[in-house]
Amino acid sequence: MVFYQEMEYEKKVEHAIRLLQSIPDDSGAVEISYSTGKDSDVILELARMSGIRYEAIYKNTTIDRPGSLAHAREVGATVMNPRYNMVELIRMMGWPSRWTRFCCKWLKEYKVRDRAVHGIRRSESVSRAKRYREPEVCREYSKTERVKVYLPILEWTDDDVERFIRERGIRCHPHYYDESGRFCVKRRVGCIGCPLQNDKGLSDFRQYPYIFKSWLRAYKYWMDTHRDSKTAELFPDAWHGVYMKLFCHSLEEYNGIFRGGQLFDSEIPDAKEFLEDYFGIDLTV
Repeated sequence: MVFYQEMEYEKKVEHAIRLLQSIPDDSGAVEISYSTGKDSDVILELARMSGIRYEAIYKNTTIDRPGSLAHAREVGATVMNPRYNMVELIRMMGWPSRWTRFCCKWLKEYKVRDRAVHGIRRSESVSRAKRYREPEVCREYSKTERVKVYLPILEWTDDDVERFIRERGIRCHPHYYDESGRFCVKRRVGCIGCPLQNDKGLSDFRQYPYIFKSWLRAYKYWMDTHRDSKTAELFPDAWHGVYMKLFCHSLEEYNGIFRGGQLFDSEIPDAKEFLEDYFGIDLTV
């Protein structure tokens, strides 16, 4: 069994390199989509091993974890800054959700080169397993922006990634290491406050409450300048709007809480007060 697993791992590495070497270079260097995550470090090392022409591109989302920009520069990635940062986007478009992911479009889902390599793996989630079935896909960002995307580690597991990082001596983002310096493959370095997380970004906001406050301030500005919006009709202020987005599964649940005045069997006189207690920070904006 151990020998079989060895062969499987070796075959995955070999297949990944062959896939990269099959990329036509008639349009110049291929883009290595570098997010500073562990999978990005893996595909960057595979690109080096394959001998292809490439350029690592780090799209600065402005809401990556501390140390991300420095790590991208350490590996030699080209840093691309967005036209608007996250706070500016919230001021223009409101609070992001899994149904209104305007942040992805503006901050990282845009074309740089005709061909790109992504570190997507099917084992990361059920949705990715369903969505990605082939190692080559066409990504359409708009009617005029299409990119041929290559997925060399599509079938890799966490064990494969951890083994490759150990064998190649790769130093990953600081967030992947615990207090004793041990590598933790299950950690993530995605955008802080991403609404696609299971907890809608709550754990990130508790870790970085000053970021939450900056988002809340921007959201209040959006609500104050969009008084004719549906959101303004539903919520009396930004604190209530954020409460519903982060703590409720539906508008009906929110209405039941605040009209009934009950949450966890305790009276909630004000959403702002609850949020301040939850995040441990003054949220006067």
